[in-house]
Amino acid sequence: MELSNRQQRMYDFIRSFTEENQYPPTIREIGEAAEISSTSVVNYNLNKLVEAGLIERNKEVSRGIRLQDAMARILPGRNIPILGHIAAGQPITVFPESVEAADTLDLAVDVVSRHEGVYALRVQGDSMIDALVDSGDLVILNAQNTANNGDMVAAWLPEREETTLKYFFREGNSVRLQPANASYEPIVLPASQVEIHGKVIAIVRRLD
Repeated sequence: MELSNRQQRMYDFIRSFTEENQYPPTIREIGEAAEISSTSVVNYNLNKLVEAGLIERNKEVSRGIRLQDAMARILPGRNIPILGHIAAGQPITVFPESVEAADTLDLAVDVVSRHEGVYALRVQGDSMIDALVDSGDLVILNAQNTANNGDMVAAWLPEREETTLKYFFREGNSVRLQPANASYEPIVLPASQVEIHGKVIAIVRRLD
């Protein structure tokens, strides 16, 4: 089914609004964005989007529009390898490049835009709890060996043969790996003793 220009504008607005706010717009917000004053006209065109299979509607609630099915077609999933554990606490002995994926995680490309060089690690410990990263969460990382100050990174400490999840700060010839929990002290080492193996780009938490 081919959309009219008005319907395409409405759909584009619903999609961008939902991605930005993590909830759908109201009928009034859609009408204002599409420059439609009549709610019945908005409803007519929303029903056309339903017929096209682009949205689902629950007319009983004010924000009852769902893009889930359409997003699944437009934004196909990415299978991200889970490469083991990383410590958010005291560093643990694990080398990210030396382990094989025991499991995978499927994420839409609005969360992860590329597949190559992206991997996940399961968090152990609570040193990043004030950054809303708790034990058992999965952190999604871009595999990279550089970082900017303030990035949350997976850092390999070759002299200790340990890895850890911390905020990265370069301070002269040293690196400070800063926890997000006042109960933990930062790790300060010469820059030559810290290797970056990934930058955190997303956090996944299972709510049981």
